[in-house]
Amino acid sequence: MRDRLQGLGVWALGLLLALGLPGALWRSARPPAFPSHALVPAALAAGALALAAPLAAWAGGPRLATRRTLALVEAPPDLVWGALLLALWPAAWGPPGLPGWTLAFLLAALPGEARWLAQGLPRESPFPAVWGRRTVLRVRRLALTRLWGRWLAARVPLWLTTGLVLERVTGVPGLGTDWMDRIARRDRAGLAAWILVLALLWLAGLPLEREEA
Repeated sequence: MRDRLQGLGVWALGLLLALGLPGALWRSARPPAFPSHALVPAALAAGALALAAPLAAWAGGPRLATRRTLALVEAPPDLVWGALLLALWPAAWGPPGLPGWTLAFLLAALPGEARWLAQGLPRESPFPAVWGRRTVLRVRRLALTRLWGRWLAARVPLWLTTGLVLERVTGVPGLGTDWMDRIARRDRAGLAAWILVLALLWLAGLPLEREEA
C-alpha cells in the first residue's frame, strides 16, 4: 500500500506540473488537433505486438532471453530500423506512411519484448521439464497469462517513445508527435489528459492485493 501511495503521489505531481507549465511562447499557438487518424494503426500495431511477443515467448521459453541471435536483432535502435525501412521501401509505392511506420514499429519492438517476457518465465529444469512438453507449454501459458497485463502496462509508455522516433523518421504525425507538440505549445489540458492515461496504465500494472499478501 505504501508503494502504491508513493506512486500515486508521483503521478499527482506530474499532473500538477502539466497544469502549471511555466513560461509563455513568443506567439500564441493553438493546441494541435488530436491525431485521431493514427489511433487505428497504433491500435493494430500494439495489438499485433501484444499477441506476437507472448506467442514467441511461449514457443521459445526462458532460453529465448539468452539467445544471441535475438539479441543481435534487438540491438539496433529505433532510428536504424526507420532508416532501413526508408532505404528499402520501393519508390513506386510512394511514401511509407502509416503502413511503413507500423512495419518499422514491429521490427523495432518485437525482439526486445519477446526477450522481456522470456526473462519473466520461471525455470523449467528439472521441473516441469521432466513431465513432458505438454506440461511445459501449459506452465508457460499460465505464467504469461499472469504477466500479460502488467507487461502491457509497463511497456506501452515505452512504445510511445518508439513510435515518436519512427514518426520523426518517416514523417508521419501520430501519438508520439502529439505529445511533443502539446509540450511545445504549452497545452496544459492536453498534457494532463496524457498523464492521466499513463497513470491509469500504471495502476493497471500493479499487483492485486491478494497477490501482495
